[in-house]
Amino acid sequence: MEAPQFEGLSVELCHNDTVGRITLNRPTKLNAISLPLFQSVPDAVRFLDESCNVRAVVLCAAGKAFCAGIDVAELSKILTSPSECPARAAELLRRHILYLQEMCSSFEKCRCPVIAAIHGACLGAGVDIVTACDIRYCSSDAVFSVKEVDVGLAADLGSLQRLPSIIGHGSAMELALTARTFSAEEAHRLKLVTAVEDSKEDVLARAMRTALELAKKSPVAITGTKRVLVHTRDNNVPSGLEFIAVWNSAMLRSSDMTEVFAARMEKRQPTYAALINSKL
Repeated sequence: MEAPQFEGLSVELCHNDTVGRITLNRPTKLNAISLPLFQSVPDAVRFLDESCNVRAVVLCAAGKAFCAGIDVAELSKILTSPSECPARAAELLRRHILYLQEMCSSFEKCRCPVIAAIHGACLGAGVDIVTACDIRYCSSDAVFSVKEVDVGLAADLGSLQRLPSIIGHGSAMELALTARTFSAEEAHRLKLVTAVEDSKEDVLARAMRTALELAKKSPVAITGTKRVLVHTRDNNVPSGLEFIAVWNSAMLRSSDMTEVFAARMEKRQPTYAALINSKL
């Protein structure tokens, strides 16, 4: 199946359509996020999520940098209001921010696991994006910064909400307040990334290997594990236990479990049916 065109992105279906690859593709702008990307990214994620055979998604970037943050030339468009009333202008800006947040949240909402392959600069909105992904790898030349305080605002696309659960409250506080740049080695030590590879090519290869490994597993088990872990992050243990009990009261009847045991008895690799396309 051929992927449609998305502004500022390239989207590919790989390995018999089981792995989707999204590439941020504004290399001359260091993949700074433009207003059209706030629409094209969720559209691309939705396209892959609704492609029944896709089992995992890899997110990478073209050029020298992963993402240099929001394109500052676009900020004035976001802040402009047709109303002179402060309340109406504020209400409009709130809705604009919620719309922009969906770009990052689309990765978290995707039923497939999303693996970020990071290289070069990953600044501001770049950190917002990768913290919404499920697995993160980076190259040794990667540098990171929660940059927003240096442009006069608190980060509002997800870093302040997601980063503490990944690296801990104290480390997230220090990085967000100082906006300092930190290295791939420190990102690994903080557990922001799972592994550091030598080059851009190596980190993409690592991400694709992991995606292929995930694509061989039960899609029912994979999507359920992702959804339960995201729920548990945002809730307490009793709530998380109730959530998984309700989830598995339906999912334990999956044909995937029958296939697992049959494959073991027959000494073969299991094969799993695709999930159903939710598009009406």
